[in-house]
Amino acid sequence: MKRRPSAVLVIVFGIFLLIRAANASALDAEATEAVLAATGSSAVETVVVMREDTTDLTEPAGPAKGKLEQYLAQKDPGPLSINNFLQHAIRRAVARGVPATTLVLILLFPLVGAIIASARHLIGLRGYGLFTTAALSIVFLATGVTVGILFFLMILSVATVTRISLRQLRLQYLPRIALLLWFVSLSIFAVLVLYPYLGLGTLVSLSIFPILLLVLLTETFIGSQMGLGMRRAVELASETVLLAVICYLVLSMEFLQRFTILNPELTVISVAVFDVFLGKYVGLRLLEYWRFRELIG
Repeated sequence: MKRRPSAVLVIVFGIFLLIRAANASALDAEATEAVLAATGSSAVETVVVMREDTTDLTEPAGPAKGKLEQYLAQKDPGPLSINNFLQHAIRRAVARGVPATTLVLILLFPLVGAIIASARHLIGLRGYGLFTTAALSIVFLATGVTVGILFFLMILSVATVTRISLRQLRLQYLPRIALLLWFVSLSIFAVLVLYPYLGLGTLVSLSIFPILLLVLLTETFIGSQMGLGMRRAVELASETVLLAVICYLVLSMEFLQRFTILNPELTVISVAVFDVFLGKYVGLRLLEYWRFRELIG
């Protein structure tokens, strides 16, 4: 059996992310120094620097909310009709206090599902399934892709080492998973407590929501290790991260957020039509063309 080329794709994409993260860190460092110089504050006094992300849809009261509400104020939807009933519904919900970011995120979530389904159906990237990958993309949106990947890799590493170490105890499945959760939680606690003393630079303010999602994904990874083996579990985890990063990049596109909140009817219908046509495809996947290239030739 030929080796799947998905691992190569993940490695190449990972190198790109590292370069991108390094450039972003350099820019953040320069910006931080400029702010400290302007305010007269010292770097010793600043332990954590908050990053402002104008495209973060997970913050109900963040700057993205103000931009989306500004987009709504700039466009007149016209009289209520079948063509703009969702636009009127969004405006009434926002007027009554529902965050515009939440509405846009819910409308874009089916698009994330369509991207993951097309990657599986057309390319052949499996990952851990649609809902797990989609949840991981939301985590990356809340934490930032660099911090999210680092936490994800740390949690998976701790869970793997702990699972191997607990073999001698011969525990039943659920108590063993509970003990894994104990070790993972303590490792995250240690990182958050010790981080300010390590002097590693800036840190994104993390809420409990993305951290809990990452912890809950541990059981999926451990289950795949036990059922499919370490190598296949690592491949699935790599493909899941790759798909989640792609979905994160899509959700972060400001023009897409603007289009969605101003044209919700077109967005919803387009995704549904795409899913229907995707479900009708019965040909070979892209990775299968590579896998069976000798037979096809």
